[in-house]
Amino acid sequence: MLVTVTATAISTPARAGGPSYGIEEGVTLADAQNPEIVIARKKVEAARGGLLEARSGYWPSVISSGFADKRQTQNDTRLRDEDYNATVRALQNLYTGGAVTNQVAIARLLIEKQECELQEVRNKVAMDVRVGFYDLLLNRSKVGVRENSVRVLDEELKAQEERQRAGIVGNLNVGRAQVALSNEQPELANAKTQLTNSYLRLGELFGIDSRSNPGEQQFEVAGQLQYAAVHPDLSQCLARADAKRPEIRAKEIDVEIEDRQYEVDRAELRPHLQAFSGYEVYSERDPTVGPEFNHGYLVGVSGTWHIFDGYATKGRMQATRARRAAAAAALEAARRSVANEVRSAFLDLEQGENVLQTETKSVQTADESLEIAKTNLSAGLGTQLDILQAASDVTRTRTTRLSAIYLHNVALARLARACGSTPEDLNFASNKTKPKNERQAVEVARPPARLTKR
Repeated sequence: MLVTVTATAISTPARAGGPSYGIEEGVTLADAQNPEIVIARKKVEAARGGLLEARSGYWPSVISSGFADKRQTQNDTRLRDEDYNATVRALQNLYTGGAVTNQVAIARLLIEKQECELQEVRNKVAMDVRVGFYDLLLNRSKVGVRENSVRVLDEELKAQEERQRAGIVGNLNVGRAQVALSNEQPELANAKTQLTNSYLRLGELFGIDSRSNPGEQQFEVAGQLQYAAVHPDLSQCLARADAKRPEIRAKEIDVEIEDRQYEVDRAELRPHLQAFSGYEVYSERDPTVGPEFNHGYLVGVSGTWHIFDGYATKGRMQATRARRAAAAAALEAARRSVANEVRSAFLDLEQGENVLQTETKSVQTADESLEIAKTNLSAGLGTQLDILQAASDVTRTRTTRLSAIYLHNVALARLARACGSTPEDLNFASNKTKPKNERQAVEVARPPARLTKR
């Protein structure tokens, strides 16, 4: 059963001149402008450049070389004192021992790895944006709660002052009302400060530069803090996280890259063959052999084979094997870490639900206690202090319940990121597919309109 609870409170009015974003609109904006995502995209572009470099081994290369020299003095020789040579050649790899093939495979794996890291960054930023939205909506609701509380306490202070002038109550009642109002006003100021900080954090995630207009609000947030009670299956989420989490796939690619790199290292033990053709211009220093200026086409095959390289290749292969073992260990550690993230999110979900259930009962109890205190005061069996304490309890319990909704939503966002999915993919907090006859409850996070019956 899906229960939607909407935290309704007096919210601050939208700032004029700035755009208003919902949660998903904010995620889309951050995906386009967030600096971390922009950097990750550039790394993907750099990896694609590495693929072009690796594939060059399949294509012929054209090189030119040459030299020219003139000897200042020559003694007892018939050779010409000038010597020059210029060559243009086209080279084509015939056999590289598998080096080029595996280098291209490594380049493709690096592109996939960077794309996985990009997706991981996008998932993290999306989670941060959702958490930032929940934080802002929570603080905005708290501002509404505190504003209502200040308004009610101010009305109570004025009422007690009127009663004092009428001779019904003494200075004690007025003093208590003043103290209650004075205690609530700093809480309102603190809530407004936290709301401003929430805007700053969310603007940073959006990639919005506020330096040009530091005193103006650049955007507004639409919507209200909503709670969706869901019960996802832990086993399915663990399986989804193991299959779809980009971080795990990136670690798997690291193992594959080291396997390919081992083949590249071993290719140094095999012969390398190249075919070449070109055109050469050269001088003949000995006049008896032929004319000075000579030119012509040339075609041939060249090859190299390291018979002994001082164990350099052996050392590289040993290092690659060690890196491969480390990558495999990192892969297992990543799987364990992701599984722990999923379980931790589930624990937070359970905690949020338990706190929410407890605070729901506390809100009901606080409301009943306030009604009893008002009845007792009307009957002459209670005091004003009982009323003020009961009203404070109502405000505190309703604010705590808002915090419980916030913690629950944050846990859902963390779980979605841990699974490598969006909340919509996991059917979390989905309001579009709710049946019409679904049971709904509304959380009114407001203090009572009046503290006493007059």
